[in-house]
Amino acid sequence: MSMSPTPSPAEIRGQEPSSTIVELTGVSKTFNVHAEPFTALNDVSMTIGRGEYVAIVGKSGSGKSTLLNMITGIDRPSSGEIWVDGAAIHGLNETELAIWRGSNVGVVFQFFQLLPTLTVIENVMLPMDFCATWRADERRGRALALLDQVGISDQASKFPAALSGGQQQRAAIARALANDPSILVADEPTGNLDSQTAGAVLDLFSDLSKAGKTLLIVTHEQEVKNFVERTITIVDGRIESVLS
Repeated sequence: MSMSPTPSPAEIRGQEPSSTIVELTGVSKTFNVHAEPFTALNDVSMTIGRGEYVAIVGKSGSGKSTLLNMITGIDRPSSGEIWVDGAAIHGLNETELAIWRGSNVGVVFQFFQLLPTLTVIENVMLPMDFCATWRADERRGRALALLDQVGISDQASKFPAALSGGQQQRAAIARALANDPSILVADEPTGNLDSQTAGAVLDLFSDLSKAGKTLLIVTHEQEVKNFVERTITIVDGRIESVLS
């Protein structure tokens, strides 16, 4: 199904379409809180290049998680445009968004979100089952290869509760990569880990970036600056600074 016949902003400007994977233009988001409007994002414009490793940092309530929800299509902007890998996701309906998100975005959460009644390898296979991006007879082999890539193939047959926090996060990363998404996003991926384990997970993200995957990490932890190529700081719903 074609998501949108409209050319992307990069194509309109004559850029090579593959150079920019995420582009936000004038994006704002306002919520009604106790009948009062609250602006979580205020006229945000930004781009992320294909293969970039970017962190969005800010204090709690700064708007960084709302920004993540805009880019992943979990929520819609009140105004502005959002393009991800050529798709104008601000213009997709709910059905189109679900289809697009399943195949194009991998999400890693702070608390792993692994299903406790499935084994690790079954958790990794689940996105492939939902989206049918791989043949049924290929899915187990691909899941095992991804678990090997993140260093826990020996844990494949165990249930999540038997794994350490770091191992569970690695399993969650493997699951997020299952459908070979255009972009991998992580919402506070080290927030539930000790410092040593967190560093190992960030190193893994660095390896994925070097292999060509686009990564976007949302965090309040300033230490992530040591691992990423670019840091975007959000304050009160606006981009305050961009550091390379």
